Amino acid sequence: MAEVTIETIKNGPYIVKGAVELIDADGNAFPVEKRMALCRCGASTTKPFCDGTHSKIGFKAAEKAVPESAES
Repeated sequence: MAEVTIETIKNGPYIVKGAVELIDADGNAFPVEKRMALCRCGASTTKPFCDGTHSKIGFKAAEKAVPESAES
């Protein structure tokens, strides 16, 4: 099994490491990459990928996961 990790960057994107297939809502697959930065702020012009806009708009993310907030 391939190893995949997802890391959050403080006030930045999710960094996905490992060969992952990313498929959009219409079922279209993006090229498989070994590393990708996925937008977390919602303002990227290259969604779902990060374009660095988070630093321009002052995006502030939660510092850590909050288990109590998980959806049921």
